[in-house]
Amino acid sequence: MTQKQLQALASQHGTPVVVVDHRILRRNYADFKKHLPQVQAYYAVKANPDPAIVRTLYKIGASFDVASLPEFMLVHDNIKHLRPKDQQDFIWDKIIYANPTKPKDTLVALDQYKPLVTFDNLNELKKIKQFAPHAGVILRLRVPNTGSMVELSSKFGCDPGEAVDLVLAAFGLGLVVEGLSFHVGSQCTNFENFVQALNMAAAVMNEARGRGYEIKILDIGGGFPARYHQHVQPIEALARKINPEIKRLFPKEIQIIAEPGRFIVATAVKSVAQIVGKARRDGKTCYYINDSVYHTFSGIVFDHCQYHVKAFRKGKTEICAVFGQTCDGLDTISLSEELPDLEIDDLVYAENIGAYSNASATWFNGFPPAKVVHINE
Repeated sequence: MTQKQLQALASQHGTPVVVVDHRILRRNYADFKKHLPQVQAYYAVKANPDPAIVRTLYKIGASFDVASLPEFMLVHDNIKHLRPKDQQDFIWDKIIYANPTKPKDTLVALDQYKPLVTFDNLNELKKIKQFAPHAGVILRLRVPNTGSMVELSSKFGCDPGEAVDLVLAAFGLGLVVEGLSFHVGSQCTNFENFVQALNMAAAVMNEARGRGYEIKILDIGGGFPARYHQHVQPIEALARKINPEIKRLFPKEIQIIAEPGRFIVATAVKSVAQIVGKARRDGKTCYYINDSVYHTFSGIVFDHCQYHVKAFRKGKTEICAVFGQTCDGLDTISLSEELPDLEIDDLVYAENIGAYSNASATWFNGFPPAKVVHINE
């Protein structure tokens, strides 16, 4: 997508606008499959739950990781009509409910679909048995998250030392433990996390096998890093680390799945905003745009991610501040953007803003979320 195309879309649809390029979605999915051919990708819907994204990914072979009943139904309703009539009873091979903690009413609603659901403690297991007895269960392990942008191990996952006891407890309740899962943390740039986690999962599987229980699925979670900048190692570097470990540690018949979200969608989206204010404060030029950290730039707050604001206008640059449109002092997009001299009504844009951005946008201060436009569907 060229700058001219982006400007034309902003002119056509107004600003703020979020542009999703489905050609890049397909390319990112293809890259994942190329370098991790043994792994079935379950797109993490929470990264960006746009129905059009779900439909595109389903058409090219993706499955889906959901973390709430609304996400489950979003996927269900958007792919059901795309499946052949003789394959309507699907669910388990296309959706995994990977939130280890689930409300009772969610489990009741899910039970009719016989889904795969995760758990990491005995109380959750008993709840699943009572309210979703037809579910297949996947035990989530606690693994190292060192070096990841968003750490998850303090909130989810059982200690590996108690894992086999939980497997035995599940079978004792009459449930079937279909697999093990782990998550190395979001935007994981420390690939050793994956290696350590794979070895921990293999040890648990081997001990369970020794107790007479065969586990068939390994879910290696998310954390696959998006290339926000050139210093992020590409997917092929990670693949060189983990493909040999998967081959060494697990039998060929084990089904390997993963939950890439950010990797699939982050680089497929750009946003355009308009400058609505300009001021000079403490010797620095400050621009105010008609988007905010409560809207498309919410990843700054919730995802620990910094997006660079760029100008379409050319010229000598200086260090500037960029603020959002709301009246909140927290609404600071950047204090150190290199921008040329811009005027009110000029357009600016941000790249690689597809993950955990407009997905967590709000209506704070009465400002609506940015309009979403899809291209190359």
